[in-house]
Amino acid sequence: MADRAATQLLFQSAIELAGLVRSGDLSARELVQASLDRIDALNPELNAFVDVFHDEALAAAGAVRRGDERPLAGVPVAIKNNRPVAGHRLTYCADFMGDWVPDYDHNVVRRLKDAGAIVVGTTTLPEWGILPWTNTKRFGATRNPWDRARTSGGSSGGSGTAVAAGMVPFAHANDGGGSTRIPAACCGLVGLKPQRGRISLAPEIGESFLAVDGVLTRTVADTALCLDVLAGAEVGDASAAPPPPEPFAAAAGRPPAGLRIAFTTIPPIEVELDPARAQGARDTATLLESLGHHVEEADPPWGQAMLLHSFTALFAPLVCLQIAQARLIHGAEPVQNGMEPLSWALWELTSSMSALDNAMASAQLQIFARGLLTWMAPYDVIVTPALSEAPVLLDSVDWRTDDPMGLFRRSGQFTPFTALANVTGQPAVSLPLYEHDGLPLGVQLLGRPGREGALLALAAQLEAAQPWAARRPVLG
Repeated sequence: MADRAATQLLFQSAIELAGLVRSGDLSARELVQASLDRIDALNPELNAFVDVFHDEALAAAGAVRRGDERPLAGVPVAIKNNRPVAGHRLTYCADFMGDWVPDYDHNVVRRLKDAGAIVVGTTTLPEWGILPWTNTKRFGATRNPWDRARTSGGSSGGSGTAVAAGMVPFAHANDGGGSTRIPAACCGLVGLKPQRGRISLAPEIGESFLAVDGVLTRTVADTALCLDVLAGAEVGDASAAPPPPEPFAAAAGRPPAGLRIAFTTIPPIEVELDPARAQGARDTATLLESLGHHVEEADPPWGQAMLLHSFTALFAPLVCLQIAQARLIHGAEPVQNGMEPLSWALWELTSSMSALDNAMASAQLQIFARGLLTWMAPYDVIVTPALSEAPVLLDSVDWRTDDPMGLFRRSGQFTPFTALANVTGQPAVSLPLYEHDGLPLGVQLLGRPGREGALLALAAQLEAAQPWAARRPVLG
């Protein structure tokens, strides 16, 4: 296959590629080889992958035959390196985790494999998935293919770079404070945070207040299909979202009409908002109005100082569960020089918290969430900027710092709008509707609780009105 043809092939949607494999116009092995070749060519510069599974991926692709009806048959996918892939090291991009190799697949990995997808490797993240940019002590900086001096976001930064650069057509991600939507906004992709409890966290834990898995794609249709593949409870889950009335892909295929939509450019925390990001939200409101929806500007009741404190008090233990996993695996206590400064600061913060502190933070966030969702009830969708500024320069947010909690606060200033949906549990999506100064500019849509199908339908309507999938970064 010619290099140019292979490159263009990998920018097609996962749905299209599975169709080519199914029809016999393309073999799964050819497709996976094209993906591996592009990873080999670009990863030394972009640093999106922790490990690449050349032989294993080609062997798995060789078992996929023409006529395979599985929805993702033969399509390459990358897994964020904070979910176990059997037989391959799980690092969280942290020195303390070492090179531990699990003997089992995480639920999301198993479901993607069962749907026919071929895992070609694992992708980078900030240490323990803490920050909204990916630049670690252990593996270095992951770069944005639109501008290699800038971040591709975090914590699913490697997955964002891999999809944006055409290494894979889609990639696994997860989101505990925006970690799917932030890379989507930085890299010009679709990033959905599903409803809390929609995708099982099996087999390790039964539920999470903040975190949920998902994917990064170039099209809304791919996101909807992947949600159908990944959604559903597993035995032992402590809680789960109610099943949808129909497949998400079916719901996403019907354009909505006459929705009531609010938009705002008021951040939940005090931060300077880049005028281009604010204009993106306003332009989206205008576009939605032109599509026949009822749109109004609103002033949400989310400017509460305690929100950031309570979120930190709940987010820090979520991070430290992973550190505790490493401690259990290796039988050793974490030490300061074995972690980045921020990781150590959050470990110390969590160690100093009582069970009552954690319970109080959870209760405060639940009270906040109930109030905010009650205010949102008259609306079908809320539109906000996805980020407060352009993707940050990597040199400006180095992990080496004498003020780790200052770096953590800086992360919130970059991403003031995203954590809201993790606190409320509702679905939210970042869409790459615009560009500014040669970089993608994302807009966030917050949907009603449990209504991912309706949210994806509106996202698909916006995609049809203002297509983005044909845009390419510099390296594309």
